Amino acid sequence: MSVLVVGSVALDTVETPSGQVSDALGGSATYFSLAASLYTEPIRLVAVVGEDFPSECLRILRDRNVDLLGLEKKPGQTFRWVGRYGDDLNTAETLATELNVFAHFDPKVPTEYRRTPVVFLANIDPGLQLKVLESVDRPRLTAMDTMNFWISSKRDQVTEVMRSVDIVLVNEAELRQYAGVRNLSVAARRVLDLGPRAVVVKKGEYGCSLFAEDRYFAVPAFPLDDVCDPTGAGDSFAGAFMGSLASSSSLGWEAMRQAVLHGCVVASYTCESFSVHRVSQLRRDDVERRLHRLLSFTQLDSTREVELNHAIQNAAQA
Repeated sequence: MSVLVVGSVALDTVETPSGQVSDALGGSATYFSLAASLYTEPIRLVAVVGEDFPSECLRILRDRNVDLLGLEKKPGQTFRWVGRYGDDLNTAETLATELNVFAHFDPKVPTEYRRTPVVFLANIDPGLQLKVLESVDRPRLTAMDTMNFWISSKRDQVTEVMRSVDIVLVNEAELRQYAGVRNLSVAARRVLDLGPRAVVVKKGEYGCSLFAEDRYFAVPAFPLDDVCDPTGAGDSFAGAFMGSLASSSSLGWEAMRQAVLHGCVVASYTCESFSVHRVSQLRRDDVERRLHRLLSFTQLDSTREVELNHAIQNAAQA
């Protein structure tokens, strides 16, 4: 199934202990699109850029069969973000945010996009997210992301979006902020009570948790010897998660568990380079190979599992 994503396309300047890049391709919808394109097509992108947006960046997206009919080019400069990571790569220090043309972003969903079966609302103003939902025609699956700024400044609208979608993706700090509790399980249930089928909690280097009404699933992050730049990892996770679901014959619990695994794997690749360099060159066999390794880290082989069960039973009888 095709996927519609509405979000930001940006040029990022990022410094980490591994080095620095300037005006590199970034933005939530960019990372999402490149990751989702591994699984299904077309990925239909709705975003805005300025007149200065490099043609090479457009080529990167087109090479991955991202449909750019919904990418507007406006007079002015492209959205820019400047950030720095120290030794704690879970936290970015924002040095500058220049919204430029993104400050007046008014997403217009082309007529050709309005019956797209899978819709993802990346991290933008919740009022715009609601507008997009009103513009699409009965999609089979909808999901949203958000951030602390919107939770603080437009909580009621964030709540309305959560009520309107099937899946909420959020990082653990934002989930705690929204729910007003420390316990993630309790916080997730408070969001589930609003109506979505599932809550996906992104936990950075600690992996991801998936909550549904009476079910729970957790996946660790894939261990990396070196993290170059974590920018966009959460958006890549979302793209792989939604792309995996869009390519599945089912949208049920098992499909969501598989999608979480794929999200964690693709996010790990994103961290291996600056900008979109790694994720834009990924192939499905790369993902499958790392997915197999991740599963080997978390699953017991049948012989060992039998031995462990016997040991548990013996201990219980002692």
